[in-house]
Amino acid sequence: MTPYLPEIYLLLFGFSVFMYAVLDGYDLGVGMLLPSCNQAQRDRMIASIGPFWDANETWLVLAVGLLLIAFPAAHSMILTELYLPTSVMLAGLILRGVSFDFRAKVKPERKDLWDRCFKAGSFIASMTQGYMIGRYVLAFDDSTGAYLFALLSGLCVTAAYIYIGGTWLVMKTEGDLQKRAAKWSRRGGWLAALGVLAISIVNPLVSATVAERWFGFPEILLLAPVPLVCLAIMLLVDRYLRHVPVENDVGYQFPFIGAIILFAMSFFGLAYSFFPDIIPGVMTAKEAASATGTLLIVGYGAMFVLPMIFLYTLFVYRVFSGKATELNYE
Repeated sequence: MTPYLPEIYLLLFGFSVFMYAVLDGYDLGVGMLLPSCNQAQRDRMIASIGPFWDANETWLVLAVGLLLIAFPAAHSMILTELYLPTSVMLAGLILRGVSFDFRAKVKPERKDLWDRCFKAGSFIASMTQGYMIGRYVLAFDDSTGAYLFALLSGLCVTAAYIYIGGTWLVMKTEGDLQKRAAKWSRRGGWLAALGVLAISIVNPLVSATVAERWFGFPEILLLAPVPLVCLAIMLLVDRYLRHVPVENDVGYQFPFIGAIILFAMSFFGLAYSFFPDIIPGVMTAKEAASATGTLLIVGYGAMFVLPMIFLYTLFVYRVFSGKATELNYE
């Protein structure tokens, strides 16, 4: 087992990033969707993420911790290259946290201000995360095209968060808000799909390794179901959203589950394209890994911490399942 420790940690790191993208992704999406003209709907949207949003960011802390301890060389290079966008992202997350608490304690006439700040923080965090992913997958290339690709990635990730955030609201709300959420989600979904298509075209063009992995034979035959399954799920979710509200709210969880599957398929595509590189085309997991003894010691902690976070996440979502109710700070 020891020779494969770096790859195991790489998979744990990828799983943590995936969990963060799904869980914090939907509440970032909800934040970006806050309407400016309806205070009651904003309150209900905030209530839908109130019990979850803070704990969702635990997965980001876990991912960064794994990167620092298991792959210090990669951690140093990534944060050196992405120092500015990381700082901007943290500022956005801090703005969200402050706004979430202040909106509950200020006078009613000041609540609009903090709702706008919450929305702005959500946009800032989403755009910078997408931008960093774009810089990362092109190995921090400094060409103009690479920066344009990173901006495209930022827009794509932002749209994807709006998409999954809208499906979350379809699952957690009712009535006019649920109908509006379905409309928002459809728009975000198709914009995200266009972005994913563009990125899927660009990646093989700039990387011979990625092109060989996806379009070599027989790989192209084995991997053909991946885009087909994604397209089928996208169409089915869109069809459901087009008919919201559905009688008796039948299948109200389906759009959110479908969005999670689409996120999972996208992460599979990235993992297949670059594994076992921790930085695509620059550094493998083995090259960046800490000493074997360090990985073994940290592994004992990870075997305890990771299941605890996962079980706690399941517990919270089980306790607060069902439709959102009025958010109470008393």
